[in-house]
Amino acid sequence: MKIFSAAQLSQADKITIEKQDITSEALMERAGEQVFNWLHTHLDGAPVTIRIFCGIGNNGGDGLVIGRLLLEHGYKVVVYVVNFSDKRSKNFLLNYNKIKNVTKDWPILMTSQADFPEISDEDMIVDAIFGIGLNRSPEGWVRKLIQYLNANQAFKLSVDIPSGLYANLPLKDKEAVLKADHTLTFQTAKLCFFLPETAPFVSNFNILEIGLDLDFIKNTEPIAQLISKPEAQTFYQPRNKFDHKGTFGHVLIVGGSYGKIGAAVLSTSAAFKIGAGMVTAFVPECGYSILQSTIPEAMVITDKEEKFISNIETDFKPSAIAIGMGLGKNKATVAALKKVLQLKDIPFVIDADALNIISENKSLLEFLPPNSILTPHPGELKRLIGTWKNDYDKLKKAKKFSEKHQVVLIIKGAYTITVYENKLYINTSGNPGMGTAGSGDALSGVIAGLLSQGYDPLLASVFGVYIHGSAGDIATGQLGFEAVMAGNIVENISEAYLELFSREEPLEQSQ
Repeated sequence: MKIFSAAQLSQADKITIEKQDITSEALMERAGEQVFNWLHTHLDGAPVTIRIFCGIGNNGGDGLVIGRLLLEHGYKVVVYVVNFSDKRSKNFLLNYNKIKNVTKDWPILMTSQADFPEISDEDMIVDAIFGIGLNRSPEGWVRKLIQYLNANQAFKLSVDIPSGLYANLPLKDKEAVLKADHTLTFQTAKLCFFLPETAPFVSNFNILEIGLDLDFIKNTEPIAQLISKPEAQTFYQPRNKFDHKGTFGHVLIVGGSYGKIGAAVLSTSAAFKIGAGMVTAFVPECGYSILQSTIPEAMVITDKEEKFISNIETDFKPSAIAIGMGLGKNKATVAALKKVLQLKDIPFVIDADALNIISENKSLLEFLPPNSILTPHPGELKRLIGTWKNDYDKLKKAKKFSEKHQVVLIIKGAYTITVYENKLYINTSGNPGMGTAGSGDALSGVIAGLLSQGYDPLLASVFGVYIHGSAGDIATGQLGFEAVMAGNIVENISEAYLELFSREEPLEQSQ
C-alpha cells in the first residue's frame, strides 16, 4: 500500500473530482458516509451520546456529514463548531446548512474556553477539528480544547488524522495534538502513523476507501510504501520440484565471541529456518562445541583464536554473508572485518558489533560492498548517521546515508523501516514482545538466508523483516509479550511461512 503526502492527497482529490465528474461536496459526502458506515456497524444503534467537534475547514465538513447521517439514523448526536476563525470552507458551509434540515438542535458554536461542554466518560468524542491540511499548531483556546478532550476518558475517534498532527511533517507541539483511541483515515495511511514521535497519538486505525482516482494511486510515486500481508505474499518465491540444497545457497554466519556465541547460534538457526540450503558458522574456537551440539545441520569453522575472531577464511564462496552478531570489537577482529568486506560479488548483512566497528572506524565505510544490508537498532543507527532533530530528520539522514554508500538500511523499531536510496518501506508485522535480546541476530540470519536463495538485497530485506515480524506475532500469540525469547521467533518462522497464505489480515493496525 502506498503512503502519500498531504500535498499528493490534495492533488488526488482534485484529479478525482475532475475525472469522475463529481463535485468536491460529493467527495466529502462519500468520505462522511464511509465513517458513518463504520460507526453504524460498530455501534448498531447503541444509545451512546456522540459528541462531534467540527473545525471550519473540510475536516469539519466531514464531521458535519457524519453528524447528519447519524441523526438521520436515530443516534443521539451533539455537534459543536470549533469557531476559531471567520474563514470557512465552501463545503463546510454547504454541510452546515444541510444538518439544519435534520435536527432542531443546530450545531453549537464554540468561541472560547467558556464553551467547553461537560462530557461523560460513557460518551463518544468524534474529532473532526483539523485534517491533513493543517499548517500550524493549534493555539489559544483551541489548544486548550484539545487538552480538555485528551483529559476526558470518553472514547475518542479521529476523522482522517488526529487534530494537531501533520501527515508528513515534524511534530511542533505535542501538547496540541488529540490522542485518538481510534482513527478512521481516508484512502491510505499517513506517514505520521508509523513514526515513534507521532504514532502514539494514533493508537489504532482503519483505512476507509473513498474512491480516489485509481490511475493517480497507481502511477504516483509515494513517499513510502506500507508492507502488510498482501504485499508480502507477492514477494514469496516458490520452490520447484527439482530444486535441491545447492539451489538455495550457502550462508556464512560470522559472529560470536566468548560469552556471546548464542548470537551466532540464533543467526545460524534463522538462516536454516528461512530456507537456506546450507549454513556454515564461523566462530571462535570456544563456540565449536556449542554450534555442533545445538545445530547439527550446520557446518562450523573456527578461528585460531579461542575467544574472538581474528581472521576470516573459508574454502568455499558463500552465497551470502551475515556478520557482526556477538562479534566483539577486538583489534584483530577489526582487521578481519576490513579484510572480509573486500570480498567481491557476495551480498552482505552487517549487524551489531560489525556496525559498531564501522561507526568507530569510519574509513571502513569505503569498503562496504554495494547493496550491503545494514541492520542497526536505534543506538547503532545514531552512531552511523549521527544524531537527529526528529523522526523526519532521521529519515532524511538515513536516505542520504543509503544513497551515499549504496546500501540498504534497516531501521529497527515498532514499525521497522527499510531505507533504500530515497525509498521507504514500512513494515506492519511484529510486536513489543520482540524487544528481547537476540531478536536482531535472528533477523540477520533470516535476511542472509533469503539472499542465499536468490532474493535481491532490497526484497530480502523487506520480505525478511515481514516474515521475522510475523514469526514474532505468532510466538506472542502463543506465549504473551513478556515470555517471548528470540529462539521462539526462530522456531515460528515456519509458521510465518504457512500463515502467509492461510488467512486474510485485517486492515486495523495498533501500536
